[in-house]
Order: sequence, then C-alpha cells, then structure tokens
Amino acid sequence: MMVLRQQVFIVEQDCPYLDADGKDLNAYHLLGYLDNELVCYTRLLDKKISYNSYCSIGRVVNASSIRGKGMGKELMQKSIASCRVLFPHIPIKISAQSYLEGFYKSLGFVPTGEEYLEDNIPHMGMVLEQE
Repeated sequence: MMVLRQQVFIVEQDCPYLDADGKDLNAYHLLGYLDNELVCYTRLLDKKISYNSYCSIGRVVNASSIRGKGMGKELMQKSIASCRVLFPHIPIKISAQSYLEGFYKSLGFVPTGEEYLEDNIPHMGMVLEQE
C-alpha cells in the first residue's frame, strides 16, 4: 500500500510530503486488487484521529492503470459502507482534492468551509452524514 501511495502522491503528482504520518497503525485499510496487483486503496480512521467529531476516509488512491474504469467509485462506496459498520452514526469527513469535488458530491459528500492548499494542491473539506 505504501508503494502505491508513494507512486501516485509523491512521484506522479510531484508532491513530496511525509506520507508516514503515524496514523496507519490506528487505521483500517481497504485494499483493491486486480489480477493480484494492488490497484486502489483507502485508509479509514475513527473520530479523534484526524478530526474530533468525524471519522474519515483518506489516502484515496487509484493506480493510473484503472482510472476511468469505475473502480474509484466502487472503492469509495465500499469505504463509505465500511465506515458505516466500523463507526456507526459518525459523519465522515474527507480532505478532497478540489478537482474531484463533483465526484465526491455524487457520493453524497457536501463541501464545508473554504478551499485550502494541502501540500501545494487545492483541497476542500467535505462531509457525508451517516445514516
């Protein structure tokens, strides 16, 4: 998972940052494989790890080989469903790259606050209320 995260976030997006932030040990990791190769991933965190009142889905990553094939949407749907089981009744917050706002809105996320730079990439906070 670290290799895929670094391939996309650090190499492909040319964004040097400290990926090993200490949160992985307290996370649930959702991994997607195609032909025995890891091609997508998310990190699921309980509240009070990234946000006090929210659980979160982060480090959302898709290998370039699967983009545009619907696996990103499936990955997020499974991540949301997993959060509903792991962290019932807790809203989900994400720090979304701004260009993906429409994608996350299609999954029910609502923007909160102003756009901000995270590692020199425009981001926005978005929240999905739990059922």
